[in-house]
Amino acid sequence: MAGTPLSLEKLKYYEDKIQKELKESLSYVENVNKDQSIGAKESSGDLSSYSFHQADQGSDTNLMEQTVMLMEQERDKIRLLSDAMHRITDGTYGLCEICGCNIPEARLEIIPYAKYCIACKEKDEVKGKRRRR
Repeated sequence: MAGTPLSLEKLKYYEDKIQKELKESLSYVENVNKDQSIGAKESSGDLSSYSFHQADQGSDTNLMEQTVMLMEQERDKIRLLSDAMHRITDGTYGLCEICGCNIPEARLEIIPYAKYCIACKEKDEVKGKRRRR
């Protein structure tokens, strides 16, 4: 069962929404990159010449690892948002890439880069869990 493409008005709405999220994500990545380039000592505000205590170094390392993980997630989101912009251009935005049905607008409102309807996404996640076993 093939879905019907979204109206031009709806596409414009989602395009603006995606552009806004894309801008926010790019800004976040840029700010984190700036902070990382400054270095741990300067960004913590500790400009003294004394060396860090081991516990402080461990905390800083943990924080940097968390930041890297968040950056990877943000980069993935940027890729997904960019893909969604291409689907708007192609005229396939809002249609499930697996079954071709319309993705509910409530889902697009929350996850504007969604490329699967709920039923197909659930099936995809079940397949993913089976592959990991």
